[in-house]
Amino acid sequence: MSHKAWMKTVPTENCDVLMTFPDTTDDHTLLWLLNHIRLGIPELIVQVRHHKHTHVYAFFVTATYESLLRGADEIGLRKPVKAEFGGGMRSFSCEEDYIYENIENELYFFTSQERQNIIRYWLENLRAKQGESLHNIHFLEGQPIIPELAARGVIQQVFPLHEQRILKRLMKSWVQAVCEAQPLGKVPEGWHERGLGVPAPLTPPLTPADEICDYFGVKIAMYFAWLGFYTSAMVYPAVFGSILYTFTESDQTSQDICCVVFAIFNVIWATLFLEEWKRRGAEFAYKWGTLDTPAESIEEPRPQFRGIKRISPVTSAEEFYYPPWKRLLFQCLVSLPICLACLSFVFLLMLGCFQLQEFVLSIQELPRIIRFLPKIVLAIIVTACDEAYKKIAYWLNDMGVW
Repeated sequence: MSHKAWMKTVPTENCDVLMTFPDTTDDHTLLWLLNHIRLGIPELIVQVRHHKHTHVYAFFVTATYESLLRGADEIGLRKPVKAEFGGGMRSFSCEEDYIYENIENELYFFTSQERQNIIRYWLENLRAKQGESLHNIHFLEGQPIIPELAARGVIQQVFPLHEQRILKRLMKSWVQAVCEAQPLGKVPEGWHERGLGVPAPLTPPLTPADEICDYFGVKIAMYFAWLGFYTSAMVYPAVFGSILYTFTESDQTSQDICCVVFAIFNVIWATLFLEEWKRRGAEFAYKWGTLDTPAESIEEPRPQFRGIKRISPVTSAEEFYYPPWKRLLFQCLVSLPICLACLSFVFLLMLGCFQLQEFVLSIQELPRIIRFLPKIVLAIIVTACDEAYKKIAYWLNDMGVW
């Protein structure tokens, strides 16, 4: 089934993340994975459903409020702190849960996006034990199970569910509101007291100012904040350029002067644009609690990372470690030759297309449409190479060498 079909048939209060399987999946595979999830992640609640028309099985995955609190502590989810405890944003801690806003209300404390992030973190970090296998798939010790099964096609798709009510609200307040600002600003005073909107179960009250961030997360909200700021900033060079074009004379001297003036204006505009966005971006980062998040170098590695377990000499915690000399060896003996071979292949193909173009143009008797044949061939080759190189890039990335 398509994403839209599942989204419209699944009640959100019973499911946060949906995992679907191909219609050819056997019972042994379903039971094997179900047992591993229930034993490896006891915090999750998994229901098995079967669609009677398409014969597709699906796992409806959710978790209790208490389990989500422990998951928020585990991943360091940042939540707003009550004003009497200093305000601002802090990583959630179960030991001091009383200091966080709305902690007493389990329906409103987590947004749907936060719930789904916690559940996805658990699913992606379900790791195999030594010697485990499923049919012809043999797992390495500590290898993530679900990403590997998804890559092998055993799991068809794993995706979070949308809430149609909130999407309709965003459609009206954001997508269709052409001449209004994006819902990214400050919270209007008294909004909660005026009772604008009644949230659905398991859905925290979205403020008109933070709908994008609350529903889609900080990364997507930050992108649209930048996009809106960039679009607004482009008005100034557009207006100034139009004025210059209108009053520029037709002689070459006047055009050259206007080009120099416009270039100087663009240099000043670009500098001011960058500096203003730094300030605006820092404001959004502080507001959404990501200004002082840890660097990627000290975050958890991606679930597909493979290595041997060891005690970190920096944090004294257990981690997966891949020797640098093995990575360097793979880069020199595999990655570098493959990249050079791909570049050489593309160069030779382009050279051949250029030679074919010259040959076709040298024959005057050929129809005009035939003269475009080398360009068509080049376009087809570029498209085919793009797909092939994408698969090669995925494979190199999965090997963990870059």
